[in-house]
Amino acid sequence: MNKFLIFVVFIFSLCGGAIYYAFGPLTPTKLPVEFTLNQGSSLTTVARQFKQDGVIEFPRLFVAMARVLGKAGQIKAGVYQLDHVVSAMELLEMITQGNVSKSQLTIIEGWNFKQLRNALNTNPYLRHETTHLSNAEILQRIGAAEAYPEGLFFPETYFVAAGSSDVALLKLAYQLMQQRLNDAWLTRSPDTPLQSAYQALILASLVEKETGVAADRPLIAGVFVNRLRIPMMLQTDPTVIYGLGENFDGNLRRADLTRDTPYNTYTRTGLPPTPIALPGKDALNAALHPAKTDALYFVARGDGSSKFSSNLTEHNRAVKQYQK
Repeated sequence: MNKFLIFVVFIFSLCGGAIYYAFGPLTPTKLPVEFTLNQGSSLTTVARQFKQDGVIEFPRLFVAMARVLGKAGQIKAGVYQLDHVVSAMELLEMITQGNVSKSQLTIIEGWNFKQLRNALNTNPYLRHETTHLSNAEILQRIGAAEAYPEGLFFPETYFVAAGSSDVALLKLAYQLMQQRLNDAWLTRSPDTPLQSAYQALILASLVEKETGVAADRPLIAGVFVNRLRIPMMLQTDPTVIYGLGENFDGNLRRADLTRDTPYNTYTRTGLPPTPIALPGKDALNAALHPAKTDALYFVARGDGSSKFSSNLTEHNRAVKQYQK
């Protein structure tokens, strides 16, 4: 009986300790404290971060509590502000309900504007003012001088106040792209065939879509620049796909390469009329500082990298080797 009583006391003590931990006050090392939870962060990673930031003392207990309550997979990304003492339970509720002080949105390199709009529309922390606006109306709202939105927004992770307008985020991304583009244009290679910063943006978008391995960006840009100088058609599939729009079903056919659109670089010389995607900083730099190369062709090896050739005979051999 004594052993049974000891066991009961132990269980009650354990339960009491768990309840106290869950509802008792945490003792952060400082207040206020701001912390950022990134998209896809695991519960264990978050608990360790809290420990490092001085928010909690026992990360394993926090993880165990979240798992027992079935909330381990419900963590919401964002920036949080803790300005008063809370319990472990209140902290858990904060990060699983998404009570953020700032919203986090990552704009991905290579996205087109339709994908960017979808990301804005599905972000739960933004105020959605663009949902029913046309592209032209959005450009007017953010003060853009351009007539077409593609490529105008810099790929980056942005933090904006929770509940702020998606217009404000777009304006921030637009202004950052203008800054990065202008900076790159001012340091451009003196022998570039490009006539304007906007042309550089177009070329950078092609480089972004054609690149599978980061090291290939300058070489891909070099091939395009060489072709522009000759002049020779760019013949890049991503522009054809972009021109097909909703008609593209995921399979690019030979007939598509001969179907003329303003974006078909197999039927038209020079650059397409607008960017086809959002280029990042590295693509901008590659477009304006291309590699010095005599290559006029490249073909995907199948591992993300490309094989570059200076003449059609070499290129056909590479195509046979890597694609047939």
